[in-house]
Amino acid sequence: MGLEPEPLFQAWSYFRRRKFRQCSDLCSQLLEGPPGEQAAWSLKTRALTEMVYVDEIDMDQEEIAEMVLDENAIAQVARPGTSLKLPGTSQGGGPSPAIRPVTQSGRPITGFVRPSTQSGRPGTMEQAINTPLTARPITSASGRYIRLGTALFEYIFHHENDVKNALHLAALATEHAQFKDWWWKVQIGKCYYRLGLYREAEKQFKSALKQQDMVDTVLYLAKVYLRLDQPVTALNLFKQGLDRFPGEVTLICGIARIHEEMNNISSAAEYYKDVLKQDNTHVEAIACIGSNHFYSDQPEIALRFYRRLLQMGVYNCQLFNNLGLCCFYAQQYDMTLSSFERALFLAENEEETADVWYNLGHVAVGIGDLNLAYQCFKLTLVNNNDYAEAYNNLAVLEMRKGHIEQVGDLQRSYTAAQKSEEAFPGHVDTQQLIKQLKQHFAML
Repeated sequence: MGLEPEPLFQAWSYFRRRKFRQCSDLCSQLLEGPPGEQAAWSLKTRALTEMVYVDEIDMDQEEIAEMVLDENAIAQVARPGTSLKLPGTSQGGGPSPAIRPVTQSGRPITGFVRPSTQSGRPGTMEQAINTPLTARPITSASGRYIRLGTALFEYIFHHENDVKNALHLAALATEHAQFKDWWWKVQIGKCYYRLGLYREAEKQFKSALKQQDMVDTVLYLAKVYLRLDQPVTALNLFKQGLDRFPGEVTLICGIARIHEEMNNISSAAEYYKDVLKQDNTHVEAIACIGSNHFYSDQPEIALRFYRRLLQMGVYNCQLFNNLGLCCFYAQQYDMTLSSFERALFLAENEEETADVWYNLGHVAVGIGDLNLAYQCFKLTLVNNNDYAEAYNNLAVLEMRKGHIEQVGDLQRSYTAAQKSEEAFPGHVDTQQLIKQLKQHFAML
């Protein structure tokens, strides 16, 4: 008959196997005994923290209130190439043969959706209120869990989300360490960042870098500059970091992301290629390079990158959606519909389903089946009633069908085009379509 394992050792085993709930419950049982069990306290706080842990380096979701009330804006109109609020229009190597869709901020859609991209942000206050809370992705761990104080800080900061008390604890710990502990300075900077005090956070991160040169601290400081809308300063910081940490993937990837935000797609693609030289399994780099090749009218090359992701085990709606488009434009029609069928099967929400039906509508237009295209765009609007591109394409199909002689049909086309213009006021094709529809109105 085997011996029962020691409870604290069993709790630690649960933690190592990422069974955080069992670990927390067992630690609670240990804490019901005699007081002073510091190891159980520390392990329980770590387990509770890991349940809700979010890597502060990657997570940078700008809230709707911060977009409306930006107190850090220095100039209303920034110089070209120096701001992320008004990205430039240069593609770096001339205009792309294919029309690349853009977000509401005017930035072209990339091949990888990150927490800080516009696609994940609510567009209005009502959308922000109705948006459900979702889990954020977890990447690299950047905390230090040695003493009870550090575990307690992480518990207060992540689990309780009490930034004020976490800042107070970090300030006391820094004072106790005689302002010589770089780790606590980074935690103070994180608290200031959460509170919107970006200049104070910048001072803490700079002070921490003087004491200890760390990649994570460079990434935190770059986040501050990006929130202050200083992408050139962030680029210089990343390049200085590469001088001290040659070949560091996170720094190269940070440079590529900034170039994407500034609409310099060709430079971003070059830096993503440098990322693959260091890590040939980097999902974001592979997806973004594949997307760049697709919109450069090279679907065959893009197909190779997306198949590589499939071989690596990436299995989601977005990947099969892209595979279907690449197969269609590469004239591999036998795989087109099967890829879209798999994408519909893997769609997790109505927005993803709408994207698949919209792309199927483009395939139907490409093969000349306008009735099928009409139904696909209608199904797109069933799943997402704010899909501006679908409204625009339905208006075009109404014109192609010859339904513009009747006032009612013409009005439906004009209404659809107006909805598209509301979402993308600067869309040239939509403006030309509205102009043509107004001419038809004048002839009736």
